[in-house]
Amino acid sequence: MIERKTVRDIDLTGKRVLMRVDFNVPLQDGKVTEDTRIRESLPTIRYVLDHKCAVILMSHLGRPNGQVVEGLRLAPVARHLGELLKRPVTALPIATGPSAEAAARYLAPGQVLMLENLRFDPREEQNDPDMAQELAKLGEVYVNDAFGTAHRAHASTAGIAKYLPAVAGLLMEKELKVLGTLLEAPQQPFILILGGAKISTKIGVLDKLLPRLAKLLIGGGMAYTFLKAQ
Repeated sequence: MIERKTVRDIDLTGKRVLMRVDFNVPLQDGKVTEDTRIRESLPTIRYVLDHKCAVILMSHLGRPNGQVVEGLRLAPVARHLGELLKRPVTALPIATGPSAEAAARYLAPGQVLMLENLRFDPREEQNDPDMAQELAKLGEVYVNDAFGTAHRAHASTAGIAKYLPAVAGLLMEKELKVLGTLLEAPQQPFILILGGAKISTKIGVLDKLLPRLAKLLIGGGMAYTFLKAQ
């Protein structure tokens, strides 16, 4: 298995840490209704805070298609995270620009800032280098703890890693270890349960895993694609 640097392999002490998380969680009436993805990133956030860091979090939420959608703002997620961390989490109504830079620059160790929904900016999904550089100005170290979006070449994932020292978070490390075991030495019978809406983004995974599988169980929206093919 390829060894990758994690937050344990870099000196974080006192730094501003820019962390990509996957807080794409369901909201109803301005409240988080299912918080597994948030809780999964808590070990990394706490690890960084324990090293006297200021933390700037960035995530997407839903599919706003490059436009501001009021119902997809991250402020409710920031409030929920603050309750879990038992400390304030400041939600910015922007993700880049001079105001975001000022807010990040004046963060004290132990403080947490959450940027606005990255996908309000169309440049995020275009992996625009200008946006990646604007995000990079906010921190001194980049931590990717968003396994669910790591396969996408976006400004906040692939783009930003060109401009800051980049390491994986603890959740990313855990997910990669599990995936590595499944690819290299899976226990048998190896049964895969696969869900989601878009088959196009999972074809590569299926091609890789099919020779190793005893059974493949398909659910979610993409089950209809297979039913139609049959």
